[in-house]
Amino acid sequence: MTPTSPRFSPNRRSIEVLAYPAVQLLDVTGPLQVFASANALAAKAGNAEPYEVRVVAKDGPNVESSAGVGLAVHPLPAIDTAVDTLVIPGGDGVSAAAADAILVNWVRERAGQARRTASVCTGAFLLAASGALDGRRAVTHWQFCAELAGRFPDVRVEPDPIFVRDGSFWTSAGVTSGIDLALALVEEDLGRTAALAVARYLVVFFKRPGGQAQFSEILSLQATDDRFSALHDWISNHLAGDLSLSTLAKQAGMSERSFSRHYAEATGLTPARAIERLRVEGARHLLSETRLPIKRISQRCGFGSEETMRRSFLRLLSTTPQDYRARFAV
Repeated sequence: MTPTSPRFSPNRRSIEVLAYPAVQLLDVTGPLQVFASANALAAKAGNAEPYEVRVVAKDGPNVESSAGVGLAVHPLPAIDTAVDTLVIPGGDGVSAAAADAILVNWVRERAGQARRTASVCTGAFLLAASGALDGRRAVTHWQFCAELAGRFPDVRVEPDPIFVRDGSFWTSAGVTSGIDLALALVEEDLGRTAALAVARYLVVFFKRPGGQAQFSEILSLQATDDRFSALHDWISNHLAGDLSLSTLAKQAGMSERSFSRHYAEATGLTPARAIERLRVEGARHLLSETRLPIKRISQRCGFGSEETMRRSFLRLLSTTPQDYRARFAV
């Protein structure tokens, strides 16, 4: 670590984006572009640029991202220098970064100095390793939510949101959600109009509809052990059939009472809630990959009616089947 630190203008918010070997490129450049665009639009309007952004790293002057693209970086600033926002990206190298005692200590101390701290994707693992997320709500990429919860039981992991704010700490879901998070930070700093102008310029949603569940397999089942993987495959092939508790217990080779208990322990869901998610998952694929009428899809996936399916989509994906098809149909 070096005492050398960037000199930020007192009239601009200082943003530090941490980099390390094999960092996810878009986790770094997505938020960077949001802040850079906010600067460009402010300058075009004749206003002062609101942000001064630096990519910092323990080792430099260049860091190679997981995509093979090199990033020019500045040395880690001294702990006691002023900083407004600290951003921790994720990537293939996050495990090594989270095992680096010097880097973890810097993150811990720097997060304490910053007005706010944010992680992108699996950057939550590095932030959690510093202890900064203990007792806080957080999210990461849907594929790694169960791992984050298992490795850091003091972190309250929420698998679906695009981003989560808990006090001065912000965490975001997978990869491109870093853009959503940065837009939210711009909105907090400069207001809705400025953030909306940035979103329009970047041709992205200002506030993305739904959560990351719409891009994943069933989030609440991803931590399931192998005991029920065959059952889930069977359910997915019999969505319109009899999926009563007695049928499921028989298929699993257990008594109803034993099945209910073991299933809840393994998945964190009741069988009924899991079936709802599997039916929504099946309907998602049919909506995006076929032209079947929504009524047929609701019947084929075992919902019974379009209204029942609509309610499930709103509950799990925060969108309707019609809107989902409009956004994701091939």
